[in-house]
Amino acid sequence: MFPARILAGAPVVLVIFALSGCSSHWGCTDTTAERGEAGVRVQVEDTSGRPFGVTAEVVDWRLEPHPQAPSEGDQVHFRYRFDGADEISGPAVDACAVDRERVALGCQTVYSSQAFGPDGALTGDDWLAVEHPEQVAGVLLIPNDQSYDGRTCEQDIKDGGGPHPPEPASRGDQL
Repeated sequence: MFPARILAGAPVVLVIFALSGCSSHWGCTDTTAERGEAGVRVQVEDTSGRPFGVTAEVVDWRLEPHPQAPSEGDQVHFRYRFDGADEISGPAVDACAVDRERVALGCQTVYSSQAFGPDGALTGDDWLAVEHPEQVAGVLLIPNDQSYDGRTCEQDIKDGGGPHPPEPASRGDQL
């Protein structure tokens, strides 16, 4: 009698596992966005390639010693602006110092939440450390939003998956 009750309840248990996402193949998929075209002024895009309604722009840049480490020589000091972003949960983009062929010499992510200003025009400044500052021909922004990268299927089969931003840009990448 006991084994019959177990067998009778087995389909219900399997349905509960499937509905709760406990199945190892519960449709979890990861996708990585294509890296957008870098530029001095870019429309920030989400992981699906749709515009956020936010523009990011390099306002200016120059080579100069960092005030906290002047003995390290010239670094890239740049100012940027986010138009249309809010101060709390806005997007982030990669900023890269590039040479004449648009090869990245140094990159980092800049966050609109670290910028400040009135009426949705948030400005900030930052520094890029590069090995050969004399090779810098400009600073470019990559339009892909880097502010949120959810858990992957490998990290969390139940709640992971979905679209992810491209890998952050790094030294040597062709932009």
